[in-house]
Amino acid sequence: MMSTLLAGPTFHKGDEVVLAKGTYQGTPGVFLRLKEDLNWADITERDGAVRSHPVIWLAHSAASIPVATN
Repeated sequence: MMSTLLAGPTFHKGDEVVLAKGTYQGTPGVFLRLKEDLNWADITERDGAVRSHPVIWLAHSAASIPVATN
């Protein structure tokens, strides 16, 4: 049975992300889509490979967070 509840923060196609947890912690990528099981997502890693990871392992990349300037 597939879960329909999101496990982590909201990501949108094209968001720069990083693996914040797991074996490949620190790996950067670009968010593609959620899987049928919404607790998993596909990201494109820097080498062009598309891999699936648990959403709770993902974090928005610091490079993609706008910095407010006065």
